[in-house]
Amino acid sequence: MKKTIVAANWKMNLLRAEAVQLASDLVNGADALGVYDRVDLIIAPTFTSLDAVNVVIGNTKAELCAQNVFWMESGAYTGEISPSMLIDTGCKWVIIGHSERRHIMHETDTMINMKVRLSIEKGLKVILCVGETRDQKEMGKTIEVINNQLLKALDGVNTDVIDKLVIAYEPVWAIGTGLNAKPEDAENVHKKIKDIIRSLLNCNDEKIRVMYGGSVNTGNIKSLVSQSNIDGVLVGGASLDTEAFIQIIKISGD
Repeated sequence: MKKTIVAANWKMNLLRAEAVQLASDLVNGADALGVYDRVDLIIAPTFTSLDAVNVVIGNTKAELCAQNVFWMESGAYTGEISPSMLIDTGCKWVIIGHSERRHIMHETDTMINMKVRLSIEKGLKVILCVGETRDQKEMGKTIEVINNQLLKALDGVNTDVIDKLVIAYEPVWAIGTGLNAKPEDAENVHKKIKDIIRSLLNCNDEKIRVMYGGSVNTGNIKSLVSQSNIDGVLVGGASLDTEAFIQIIKISGD
């Protein structure tokens, strides 16, 4: 049976001491629940808190994740951080292609593809984000947009990497807005994503994991993870609230 993935994306929040305290509270809460046989817990702090949070969670079953990465290993790229640098801080995962980076930082599909390929090559597991805008949704282009994003992001990626890849469906219109996709609509999109990945990487459904992100909270978590094709959640704002996020972990592991 596949474990449910529960990932906390703290975005640009928390100073180091705050991040350490929250990480400690979350792993202690997860330990008390005894859910690690059913839940993969992933925590994504800011770059400046990665090493500090790793000290807290490094000996637990939670895994450290970065929120971004560069597509080169070294060189004259001021301000950037390579996959090996992330691994050196203790990271096992990296988030790539988040809509906030696509739409605010103007990352292209080509950039995302280079990040995915190098990260997997160097040993990181990747959470690859895809999703449509409100206009694209209203035009009925959700699957077309996601198909194109996946084709471009995974161009040249070897077919044997599915164990290092998780897809996160994040409808852009639902991120940080309080809106969220209806569970049955999200379920349909997740199924389509699995169809696309199965074709692209020549793998079976049991190996494909697709998670949902977009205003996930204690009120909608149960209806989301109860869907057969939703394998977990990528949680933003609610992951900064210890009580709420532990409740999300608990429900995800039930």
